[in-house]
Amino acid sequence: MQAVELEARLNDFDPGVRDAALRELVALADEAAVKLPPPVDAVNMHCHTFFSFNGYGYSPSALAWLGRKQGFAAAGIIDFDVLDGVDEFLGACELVGLRGSAGIETRVFVPEFATREINSPGEPGVCYQMGIGFAGGQATGRAAEILADLRQRATDRNRGMLARVNAHLAPVSIDYELDVLPLTPKGNATERHILTAYVVAAERVYPDCAERVRFWAEKLGMEPAEIEAMIDDVPGFKNVIRAKLMKRGGVGYVQPGPESFSTVDEFHEMIALCGALPCFAWLDGTSAGEQDIEELVGLMVEKGAVAVNIIPDRNWNIKDLETRRIKVQNLHDFVRLAQELDLPLNVGTEMNKYGLKLVDDFDVPELEPVRQAFLDGAHFVYGHTLMQRARTGTVRLGLGYQSAWAQAHLPTRRARNSFYTQVGRLVPPGQAGLARLRRLSAAMSPSNILKLSQ
Repeated sequence: MQAVELEARLNDFDPGVRDAALRELVALADEAAVKLPPPVDAVNMHCHTFFSFNGYGYSPSALAWLGRKQGFAAAGIIDFDVLDGVDEFLGACELVGLRGSAGIETRVFVPEFATREINSPGEPGVCYQMGIGFAGGQATGRAAEILADLRQRATDRNRGMLARVNAHLAPVSIDYELDVLPLTPKGNATERHILTAYVVAAERVYPDCAERVRFWAEKLGMEPAEIEAMIDDVPGFKNVIRAKLMKRGGVGYVQPGPESFSTVDEFHEMIALCGALPCFAWLDGTSAGEQDIEELVGLMVEKGAVAVNIIPDRNWNIKDLETRRIKVQNLHDFVRLAQELDLPLNVGTEMNKYGLKLVDDFDVPELEPVRQAFLDGAHFVYGHTLMQRARTGTVRLGLGYQSAWAQAHLPTRRARNSFYTQVGRLVPPGQAGLARLRRLSAAMSPSNILKLSQ
């Protein structure tokens, strides 16, 4: 089977098909039938998979293969509200030989900032927040309860929005179970899945393109000529529908409040119980909340955040030169603050809509001053993930950042950051690295572990 066909199978909804395809691709690489480059200083630690939404349809296995094929030094997945892709991605990274990490993203409510917009535009008190460095996708007890609540809240929001949009778009309507959930591999639908279902439904009700153009023009409050000019650009047209109907001011939108989301404390509790790392997601420093950045980050640290996330491209790749200047300066200032507070950086492009980059270009002048901090952050979270997943026989040692071992041997954030970053750089990905980890024990000191990691 050709590599192109196998790569397509990596995005099949059947996990068995994905696994078989990935193993065949690795076998082809071992036979030199597929050439894999050596890693370079390129990382993308924030890639959404098709378990929430990926603009290119990539599964966790596909992202692991993409990272290895592109020569990334490291890659990480993030999905909204679920850990469904964690085990697959980390296993795939071990198979292909790629440094990997996995996490979760959601929106939370921050009572202390209830009157200030943070990083969710137009929604005071609402904050995108993340957990990174999960060693596995299974949660138990209280952590499982919080995860279930996240998923149920997301489902309730989706159903409410769908009912409002259905009423507006009649006679075009969709059914959540019949039209939306089949677009997902494990039932975790997002607004972007719902958009796809509406575009398909409109084509079904109005097979004639001219009639469909008139329908959308009426429902979106636009001129038919505007719709006709964009309707064939499906990703772009979906973005317009989303902005008109589902975002603030649209018929499907409801202003969120304290009851709409879990609190930041609950979310951080779940992450810590899983041995992972609460991570504050910074936007661009322009909102009221982010202008009070020292107060905001200080609050997040008090609530358990040990890292921060940045989407670099939205902070420099901007046409308006003055806006670019302001946001680049904000970016550099925020990186400086994070370093002063000993908060590692998790960076990436998201990939949750078509057109976003596969990886950032750290060599552009705007990012060159912060590139080393970005690379260090990738190695840090990989090092933590390695130590949390390390096993002796069938027993997982769990020597990650949040562990009692780390608290005893590495009592400060700075000491932990240095140790896990060194581990991440020293231990190679894949089977060679796993062999080194099998020699570890919880009785070892950090210095002894670093010696064995070389």
